[in-house]
Amino acid sequence: MRPRVNIFSFGSGGAESEVRDPNRISTTDADQLAYFAAVNGITEQQARELVQKHGDNLAVLVKEARKLQELE
Repeated sequence: MRPRVNIFSFGSGGAESEVRDPNRISTTDADQLAYFAAVNGITEQQARELVQKHGDNLAVLVKEARKLQELE
């Protein structure tokens, strides 16, 4: 049986060997949160607040980030 390859991990490997769900944002991964914020044109603080308010579902977070951009 071939080993499972983790194409979604932003980490350097080692202890971080679990497969991440590409449809979820990890608030414990600063790089992932910063990337999400940059791609969606919001600040990292706004991204954190969205995750706290709406959960970690990527589709919901993108929708809410777009709403924030419309308000500015």
